[in-house]
Amino acid sequence: MAKEKSIYTCSDCGGISPKWLGKCPSCGAWNTLVEGIAEAPGAGGKNNRFQALAKSQPVATLSEIEASDFERTPTGQEELDRVLGGGIVAGGVVLIGGDPGIGKSTLLLQAVEDLSQKLPVLYVTGEESGAQIAMRSRRLGLAGNKVRVLAEISLEKIIATLEAEKPEFCVIDSIQTLYSEHLNSAPGSVAQVRECAAQLTRCAKASGCAMVLVGHVTKEGALAGPRVLEHIVDTVLYFEGDTHSSFRLVRAIKNRFGAVNEIGVFAMTEKGLKGVANPSAIFLSTHGEPVPGSCVLVTLEGSRPLLVELQALVDSGGPSPRRLSVGLDRDRLAMLLAVLHRHAGVATLDQDVFINAVGGVRISEPAADLAVLLAIQGSLRGRALPKGFIAFGEIGLAGEIRPAPRGQERLKEAAKLGFSVAIVPKANAPKKPIEGLTVHAVERIEEAMELARGL
Repeated sequence: MAKEKSIYTCSDCGGISPKWLGKCPSCGAWNTLVEGIAEAPGAGGKNNRFQALAKSQPVATLSEIEASDFERTPTGQEELDRVLGGGIVAGGVVLIGGDPGIGKSTLLLQAVEDLSQKLPVLYVTGEESGAQIAMRSRRLGLAGNKVRVLAEISLEKIIATLEAEKPEFCVIDSIQTLYSEHLNSAPGSVAQVRECAAQLTRCAKASGCAMVLVGHVTKEGALAGPRVLEHIVDTVLYFEGDTHSSFRLVRAIKNRFGAVNEIGVFAMTEKGLKGVANPSAIFLSTHGEPVPGSCVLVTLEGSRPLLVELQALVDSGGPSPRRLSVGLDRDRLAMLLAVLHRHAGVATLDQDVFINAVGGVRISEPAADLAVLLAIQGSLRGRALPKGFIAFGEIGLAGEIRPAPRGQERLKEAAKLGFSVAIVPKANAPKKPIEGLTVHAVERIEEAMELARGL
């Protein structure tokens, strides 16, 4: 019996190599080539499997093309609509990933129920049976009178059902469980995931059906499968949060129909996921009185200003002090401590420094720098910042404090929530006084530290 020919596919970029290599020749990633069986050309070959995603259009001049906005249909979940840019778009394909049990299927089942009152919907489940979906629906208190459910993992049968049912919204849960009969590899392999996603995207574009693909994630939190999967779809969403906490974040990483880095905040309840109207409340601790080592930051998540409490603990660390951070970049913390020592004279060389962003939120913007150093100084000196205090600003290696984008919106959000004192970069100082908020504008880190000691 002739031995089947093997082929090696990169799990990061989808590149193909005839033999195993330690380094992918396409993207340069190490140890990402996975062995699979080479597909023989046949009836399901290139001509059928790689069809155009849409009908070809004639060449046109850019200025003559009509620019019309996409019509959006709200999902009934306000926080999800915020992340999507206002709602689902006909023919749009959304990829949503997250840890197991974090609430992806729950949220999408709620959205399907709300959308079923406006348009025909289909829920395709490859991981659970129809009875399990029905049990979850009853537990969430959903009627499900107009929700069509298909328990199937064959791509060809799913596409045939889409053509017969003609839904305007469809959920595929999950893309890693599907397989195409044209490929010999197992479900979840790089070839199967790439092929199934391409075929479903082509089907969505041709029929105008909005589609959501649920994807698994790796141990590092990235979407499992080839990176080409993220390029095929229109929108990529990540479900974030600790399964031990009741709060969940949905973050847009890519969105062709809206802004990226938008977040939606949900609370897990007995009746499913509910949107949080004032997310700043969950990221602020409820101290009766100010405590040393705590500073409130006004950060931006997409178009939404959020108030997050940063906590610092500085303790004697001996000859090998540790620098640990939860929710912030550890390398940036080490850099900020060096700036604090060099330009403000605050030494932590023999101290353990721990930083935590309350509520499990992850902060990536450099505008958190000033709040981090003020919290560290407060913990080191044992002195609390005054009640109602906020700060934001990026710190450079020369000790200068650089402005943060959209500073006026940050200050107005803080004033709206009752904060009364702020230290901000000089370039972010408001031109008109903000009622109830005293703003101190600073240019250098030593100036900010001295000012904080006197408050």
